[in-house]
Amino acid sequence: MSNAIYIASSEPYSGKTLIALGLMNMLSGKTKKIAYFKPVINEPPEKSKDLHIETIASHFGLTINYEDMYAFTRDQVLHYRSEGNLAYVIDRIISKYKKLEETHDFILVEGTDFMGEGLSFEFDANVSIAKNLGIPVFLILNGEGYSVDETVTSLLSNYQTFNDKEVQVLSVLANKINPVIAEELETELSKRLPKDLLYSIIPLNKDLGNPTMKEITDSVNGKILFGGNLLTNQVDFEIVGAMQLRNCLNRLKDNTLVVTPGDRADIIVAILQANISKNYPKVAGMILTGGLEPEEPIIRLIEGLQTVVPIIQVETGTFETVTRVSNTKSRIYPDNKQKIELAINTFDKFIDIKTFEDKLVTFKPEGITPRMFQYQLLKRAKSHKKHIVLPEGNDDRVLTAAAQLMKKNVVELTILGKKEDIKAAVKRLNLSFDLETVHIINPSESELYDDFVETLYELRKTKNVNMEMARDMMTDVSYFGTMMVYKGLADGMVSGALHTTQHTIRPALQFVKTKPMVSTVSSVFFMCLPDRVCVFGDCAVNPNPTSEQLAEIAISSAESSIMFGIEPKIAMLSYSSGTSGQGEDVEKVRKATEIVKQLRPDLKVEGPIQYDAAVDPTVGKQKMPNSQVAGQASVLIFPDLNTGNNTYKAVQRETGALAIGPMLQGLNKPVNDLSRGCTVDDIFNTVIITAIQSQQ
Repeated sequence: MSNAIYIASSEPYSGKTLIALGLMNMLSGKTKKIAYFKPVINEPPEKSKDLHIETIASHFGLTINYEDMYAFTRDQVLHYRSEGNLAYVIDRIISKYKKLEETHDFILVEGTDFMGEGLSFEFDANVSIAKNLGIPVFLILNGEGYSVDETVTSLLSNYQTFNDKEVQVLSVLANKINPVIAEELETELSKRLPKDLLYSIIPLNKDLGNPTMKEITDSVNGKILFGGNLLTNQVDFEIVGAMQLRNCLNRLKDNTLVVTPGDRADIIVAILQANISKNYPKVAGMILTGGLEPEEPIIRLIEGLQTVVPIIQVETGTFETVTRVSNTKSRIYPDNKQKIELAINTFDKFIDIKTFEDKLVTFKPEGITPRMFQYQLLKRAKSHKKHIVLPEGNDDRVLTAAAQLMKKNVVELTILGKKEDIKAAVKRLNLSFDLETVHIINPSESELYDDFVETLYELRKTKNVNMEMARDMMTDVSYFGTMMVYKGLADGMVSGALHTTQHTIRPALQFVKTKPMVSTVSSVFFMCLPDRVCVFGDCAVNPNPTSEQLAEIAISSAESSIMFGIEPKIAMLSYSSGTSGQGEDVEKVRKATEIVKQLRPDLKVEGPIQYDAAVDPTVGKQKMPNSQVAGQASVLIFPDLNTGNNTYKAVQRETGALAIGPMLQGLNKPVNDLSRGCTVDDIFNTVIITAIQSQQ
């Protein structure tokens, strides 16, 4: 067993980045401190930074210095090799690896890229580095174009090379396999590979393998004229727009790149029109060849369009440009979030993570980091998919978050709104979103409407709600969405991007109601600080809770923290600690603390206590040396809404912490409120926690 893994391949473009991203994502949910180390990079930093290092460091928020994540450039290694001084290369790699090992729990090491000459030497170098570092190997084969026998033979040969050098191969991967031969390959691998060796097969995926407009722009040395914000568009097909217009349009498929001379105004205008027409597929972009730009009237026309595609100008002729486009290899880079997420999802789908984890991870982390927390949230939500309703289908942020949720296949969604409006918004936002995978309901036209009206009337007729009022109320998306939850047609609801807190939760208070033995609906935020996650409550609902309400908020918050894998150590916050302070506000907190101790003697609780004494071990030890909570509080209960709301926002803004929530607690079924200033990430995370709440 090991606290590191070495990703190796035997040829270029094998898919090492996919495995690196997948492993980093998996490990982020298991341990606090992970390092990424690539012993040999292609270019010196002053020329260009390594794409793999940049992608991993950016996506996972690594704070390691760039210089600490590599040891040599490829040219430096070849130089020392020519001098017969490879020993120095190995010694320095070990030294830099050990430096990372001192400060990290796990190190992901990625082998060389096999660019340029000396491919056989690079393979041997990977074997030598892995052996000298004493870590097991994840071995990858690029199987694109290989037969079953060729794939098995190559894998066995590469595996045997490592095995002969006494380097443990933990797992092998046949990547980019033709789906037609995948089943036969699975059978052959199970027969011919060692029984204790893990193996996986990942089919060829055009969404990972095909280049983006950014990559093609770089490859053809193009100048961006329009659509620079859409360079992540994927290119699946390419056509030359040199024929008559009708023939050009007939050749369009989804994600087509059109290469045409810059003076073909008819082609340019028609392709832009086709891209926004529902009768034609989405266009990836255009390249205008020959150094020609469209004439001024065409430029003015394009500038006035709401939706365009990337339009790139090149100096080269059409033939040379098409050749360069065809030779463009796709890479995963930091800005392409869509491909990064696809790579991680592909890893999760085709790699036996449970078995791999059992072999690889040999320790239990202490505490929980933000990345561990978010990883575990996604994993839990996926384990038992729930149905969440999003009432605000006319908000761009909600639709963008919905697209991300569906891409990760983490929940079932219903979006309220007019289907045509939502469809138009999805196209305008350039979202990769199959609307057939979600339920879209317009409340006033829904077959559920009359039944919902009748139910609302029966529930609220004693509160002077007549049938006409019920009909009017049920056209409100908050009431309609909440009724879906009440009747079991959805498991939870997330709203508030466009509506006030009261508007969002009023229907839930009226007929979803609170849990038995709970009289106070409250809220918590999960505050993802740099090195830990803690719970803040109540920061959104109760303006000035009584001692009894404060105690109930503390108990509910502790139960929420347990639900999400955080050990509750409750700090009942005030402006004084222990017995040092007097006054009405302090006494309220002191009384609430005693109520918590009486009702839940199993919980660790301290109060009144100041914020610094609650979270800073040094201050906590000085002020309350015998406390089980002081200096290590994970659940912080604020005395009133004014303090709680301002504190969570101050911590969020000043430290860059991610605040997930607010999550409402105490209702029979989960209904959660968003801030009207929420981001797409806020919506995404709130849907995830709502799904987990509904699993309970």
